Amino acid sequence: MGYFYLAAGINHFLTPEFYLPLIPPFFSHPELINTLSGVAEILLGLGVLYFPTRSRAAWGVVIMLLAFVPSHVYFIQIGSCVEGGLCVSEWIGWVRLVLIHPVLIFWAYWIAKNPKIYG
Repeated sequence: MGYFYLAAGINHFLTPEFYLPLIPPFFSHPELINTLSGVAEILLGLGVLYFPTRSRAAWGVVIMLLAFVPSHVYFIQIGSCVEGGLCVSEWIGWVRLVLIHPVLIFWAYWIAKNPKIYG
């Protein structure tokens, strides 16, 4: 999990043009949101890898993923297609929101509750 979020966080800085159109327009300062999301993913990813901070970092991941829900809903509202960017079938947008996102939240929750089991 730590490596997954570390890579995702770095990607916010390498390809911000991928993330910016996914930020709902009712949020101001999308560049700042993208930067803060990237920093959060990097720090939380590193935190999950370090045993003493694993549980707290995993709780942070849960909170971060909940904060990303409006972006997933917005993606569905715009037809799961960003002009010049990510464009998938609408059902994939729903799968991301209804199946994949809850699995990621549960994964982080499980690690937060069982930090010694996850290595």
